[in-house]
Amino acid sequence: MGGKKHLKALAAPRFWPVLRKEYTWTVKPSPGPHPISRSIPLLIIVRDVLRYAKTAREARRLIVEGHFKIDGRVRKNYKYPVGLMDVLEIVDTGEAYRMIPVPVKVMDLIPISKEEAAYKLCRIENKTTVKGGHIQLNLHDGRNIVIRVEDPKNPVEAKQYKTLGTVKIGLPGQEIQEYIPLEEDILAIISGGRNVGRIGRIKSIRYGIRRHRSIVELEDKHGNRFQTSLSYIFPIGVEEPLITLPEGAW
Repeated sequence: MGGKKHLKALAAPRFWPVLRKEYTWTVKPSPGPHPISRSIPLLIIVRDVLRYAKTAREARRLIVEGHFKIDGRVRKNYKYPVGLMDVLEIVDTGEAYRMIPVPVKVMDLIPISKEEAAYKLCRIENKTTVKGGHIQLNLHDGRNIVIRVEDPKNPVEAKQYKTLGTVKIGLPGQEIQEYIPLEEDILAIISGGRNVGRIGRIKSIRYGIRRHRSIVELEDKHGNRFQTSLSYIFPIGVEEPLITLPEGAW
C-alpha cells in the first residue's frame, strides 16, 4: 500500500525548524535524492529557514512560480527534499547556499558565492558495470554518472574513481571536474553521528567487515583527534576544502 502521505510535526527530524507543539502536521518530503532523516523540504526552507514567506501558502506560491533552484534546476515541488551538499539558489536575488553538516543542528544552509554555486561535491556510494562495459558511478544524491571506457577488460578511465571518494561535478551538467580520494591526509567532514559537522584530516582508516564497522581517526585544526564510522566520512579537499565552511570550522 506504500508509505503514509502525511507527517506529524512531533515525528519530524529534530533539526527541522518547525513548531512541534503549535501545529500537528508538517510537510513530508517527496521521495527523491535524500531520505527524510537527511533532508529538509523546500517549503520549510523557504518559510522557516530563509523566511521568504510567513505561511505555507505564501511559500508554495513562491516555489511554484519558479523562484528557487536546486543544483542548477528550478524546482516547483514544495515537498522537494534538500539534502547533503545540495546547492540552493534564489533566482531573483542571486543568493546561493549549500546544505552541509554542522554541529548540533545536524544540517544547515551556508551562504556561498555565485562561482561556488556552479559545482557540487558528491560521494561515490558504489560502482557498477553497465551495457557496453562502461562504468557507472552511483552518487550519494541518487545521481548516476557513466564513465566511458575504450576497453571493458581494462577500464583505465575509471580506475581512479573508488568507492567513498568524492567527485566535484559541474551544475547542472554534472560533468566531473575533480576527484578527491578517500585516503590518509585528506580533509573530510562528518555527515552524521555524535561528531556531525566536525572537520578534520584523516589520520588512519581501520577497515572492518562492513562499512559501518570500519573506524576512521581524524585530527581537527587544533590537533585534537577523534573517531567516527567510515559511513559518515565525506572527503571535501586535499590541501584545502573545496567548499565554503562555517566561520572558524577549519
